[in-house]
Amino acid sequence: MKKIFRQSCAMPLEKPQDFGTEKTGQPSREYCTFCYQNGDWTNPDISFAEMAALGKKGISDNKNMTRFARWSLKLSYPMMLKKMKRWQKS
Repeated sequence: MKKIFRQSCAMPLEKPQDFGTEKTGQPSREYCTFCYQNGDWTNPDISFAEMAALGKKGISDNKNMTRFARWSLKLSYPMMLKKMKRWQKS
């Protein structure tokens, strides 16, 4: 099964509780509950740099990964984040 990545923070959407909600109350197909609720951003003014720092901290705190996996993901995270819809330049 293909992984779906959150189009704001780039983390995988895996469980039903991970999904944010649209204004209709329906689950968002693109954004997570931490970034998007009721059709709006939970932190609308966060910058790309702030999101990248937040994501890197989350990766560092993840003890379910090996040290090498955390290091590797932290290096590639900003490049992954740039590809997400929220950070695409219009």
